[in-house]
Amino acid sequence: MPVFNAHIPADRFSPQQKQALASGLPAALHEALGIPREDQFVIISEQPAGSLFVDPSYMGMSRSENAVIITVLFTAERPLSDKRAVVRAMCDKAVSALGISADDVFIALVPVPKENFSFGRGDLQLAQS
Repeated sequence: MPVFNAHIPADRFSPQQKQALASGLPAALHEALGIPREDQFVIISEQPAGSLFVDPSYMGMSRSENAVIITVLFTAERPLSDKRAVVRAMCDKAVSALGISADDVFIALVPVPKENFSFGRGDLQLAQS
């Protein structure tokens, strides 16, 4: 049920790299938490020059022009240990897929109650009656 939106700079990464990122993000959740591999909802949004603003050194990082922002709609019920494992795995997958530094990967987990997800047909499949 996680929904990923990866904001990446336009014209920096090949179609193969973008596909590797799109596959790698759900794989990170599978490896870290056992979430099914087919639970894959990923949006890759390419941002043209002048529309992706990331401070190059905030929090002691050394970010480049290849910095990406990844947001994840994620179930709110997860403990901090799960969130730490997921963020580490996602960062590793992004670094591997895009060939960038770990400093270039900003991740925001956006907690959402699981009953707020619809997988289709206008139904809230995980909602309690």
